[in-house]
Amino acid sequence: MQNSKILLIIGFVFPEPKSSAAGCRMLQLISIFKSNNYKITFATTAQNLEFSENLKNLEINVDSIELNNSSFDQFIINLNPDVVLFDRFMVEEQFGWRVSENCPNAIKILDTEDLHSLRFSRQVAHKENREFEFEDMLKSEYAKREIASLYRCDISLFVSQFEIEILKTHFQIPENLLYYLPIFASKIDNDIPTFKQRNDFIFIGNFLHDPNWDCVLYLSEIIFPKIREVLPDAKMLIYGAYCSQKVLQLHKPKNNFYIMQRAENAFEVVKKAKVVLAPLRFGAGIKGKLLEAMQCGTPSVTTKIGAEAMSGNYNWNGFIEDNPEEFVAKAVNLYQEESIWNKMQHNGFEILENRYSKSLFETDFIEKIENLVQNRIKNRNKNYVGILLQSQQLLSTKYMSKWIEEKNRNKQTNM
Repeated sequence: MQNSKILLIIGFVFPEPKSSAAGCRMLQLISIFKSNNYKITFATTAQNLEFSENLKNLEINVDSIELNNSSFDQFIINLNPDVVLFDRFMVEEQFGWRVSENCPNAIKILDTEDLHSLRFSRQVAHKENREFEFEDMLKSEYAKREIASLYRCDISLFVSQFEIEILKTHFQIPENLLYYLPIFASKIDNDIPTFKQRNDFIFIGNFLHDPNWDCVLYLSEIIFPKIREVLPDAKMLIYGAYCSQKVLQLHKPKNNFYIMQRAENAFEVVKKAKVVLAPLRFGAGIKGKLLEAMQCGTPSVTTKIGAEAMSGNYNWNGFIEDNPEEFVAKAVNLYQEESIWNKMQHNGFEILENRYSKSLFETDFIEKIENLVQNRIKNRNKNYVGILLQSQQLLSTKYMSKWIEEKNRNKQTNM
């Protein structure tokens, strides 16, 4: 039997697969490594919340770690992992230098979730009521931090091929540092309600995510009122974890606009709906809500940003429209026309089978990681920018962390 390797995952938060696509993604990565004989430890500074996955039930070791504290150094020396996976670039900023100093032979993987600087730059452009341009990213301090993190790692995982192309084209990141690994998804079952068995429009998304809040506000103020002019009896159901008061204030039953809060089972509510609406005006990555729609056989209407990089060369399982009037017209058409609805449902199943099946990616991914482990020095010597960014002169995050740690120590001494 092959000797097991040790994987340390440093999480930004505990995964919540029922709350976000990011939570599902993390559990999928854990599953891949676990099935390939890795012994896994999950460490995080975050609290274990009510809806967090119980990782101990998955036979995953769980440890609490502290920011700006040298106790992490001894922790990782004792663990001595073969591979370290950072959950988002902010985590790599905080702990990457400690990993390099104490376990220099460990392969460092960054799971990006999405390209944060792209999402942030688009959000700024939207707030300023102007078109996003890639030069916005090039000027962004956020992007500089994120790009530096990519270079410091042996490999970075992306769910969007579009984002890989941005990094290669606009930032000249070497292709060997970037790896496409989407969220896996498949049709949920064969017992999927038909067109005639369904009602209502639906949106689902975590409200801690700014693009989702903006999307629901847009639905409430612009999109759904126009739909109701044509379909006065139609309902708009809004599901999502972590509803704040500003979200709850949009609950207006008299207008058939319902804030339903968290869905215990997303598949159950999405498969009963007739159409998913996701008029996202900024964001990045691929959208878990739109994958769920395909899995449930529920056609969707979204924007170019919503559908970005998701369908490849396959036809979308609904319509893609940025213009609000066209968006409304396509939503109404999809809601009323059974033949079109059935065709779009089939498109979704085809996308899932050809672009999101786990079997298409798992073997190649594990082989990639094994190659990195076996050829660590050779691969790192090709990444001279990464070597520069980890040099003592450029490790500002390291020295800031040490300064904070010393400051905290002095506070405790003087108390």
